[in-house]
Amino acid sequence: MQAFRLVAPHETSIEEVPVPQPGPGQVLVKIAGAGLCHSDLHIMHFDAVMACPMTFGHENAGWVAALGDGVDNVKVGEPVVVHGAWGCGHCRRCRIDNEHLCEIAPSGSRSGGLAVDGGMAEYLLVPAARNLVPLGDLDPHLSGPLDDAVLTPYHVIRRWRHLLLPDSTAIVIGIGGLGHMAVQLLKVMSSARVIAIDIANEKLDLAKRFGADDIVLSSPDNIEETAAEVQELVGGRGGELVLDVVGTEKTLALAAKLVAPQGHLCCVGVAMGALTWSFMSVAYESTLSSTFWGTCNELREVVALAQAGKITVETQTFPLEKAAEAYSLLEAGQISGRAIALPG
Repeated sequence: MQAFRLVAPHETSIEEVPVPQPGPGQVLVKIAGAGLCHSDLHIMHFDAVMACPMTFGHENAGWVAALGDGVDNVKVGEPVVVHGAWGCGHCRRCRIDNEHLCEIAPSGSRSGGLAVDGGMAEYLLVPAARNLVPLGDLDPHLSGPLDDAVLTPYHVIRRWRHLLLPDSTAIVIGIGGLGHMAVQLLKVMSSARVIAIDIANEKLDLAKRFGADDIVLSSPDNIEETAAEVQELVGGRGGELVLDVVGTEKTLALAAKLVAPQGHLCCVGVAMGALTWSFMSVAYESTLSSTFWGTCNELREVVALAQAGKITVETQTFPLEKAAEAYSLLEAGQISGRAIALPG
């Protein structure tokens, strides 16, 4: 089968690889579509990677193709989305549905497309049936991004939505694959006012189409001006929840200027920026966190929202053989929503 792989640091290629065969407890999934993520770009640019060669693709959906011995809770032909955070399944965190924070395999060090072969291929070997969520009548070709582009912001908003009262404000910085879903989820899960910030007008148009109450065009070279414009919109109160879906030093600095007293700032993007956090540099009693993916039960909730028609992933599709071209467009900021590679 064909697979889009990292063959050496900074080097990718379409390669022919064997179709994996499921062992005991494992499931083989025929891939319909695999999402492209900025995390993949970071892995491509690392001088040292966790595993190489490796097939990309950690946002995967398709159909159950074959079952290993002992698997009896899914059926061949069933459409599924793959929960990509693969832990050991036995440690304390895994047993309470925090497999994305596994004590044995932290930070996705066993997960397909991040450390072992992922789904940007014709087939994906999934370690356990517990990592599959039925899609029902959703299209598997377009459902892979439910597992990250939707699940990651859902995990954050679900955790902090107690801050989102009817007179509150939520601010989303960066309206890309995750950011456009964060806007939708905030509107579905809360009654907060939602403000979207981006450096591109077309991204802001997307945010407005998906329900943002206000949009602000930002210049990365003028954080003060952007912060002043947002604060004027909210009467100087700031945002009770600020999501930085980019994660550069400049976007984090902007986010810190916007978080309200007793508000929360979550760094969702993985651009590796740093933020100086001190007693006088941010609003009093505000808090800061990072985040990583989400739980399998939360993915079931995300699928339920999609099945009910309450959220829609904006997608652009590419044949698998054009994955490198799609990644170039993603890196240049020219993808609207989420790009998906379609094998076969």
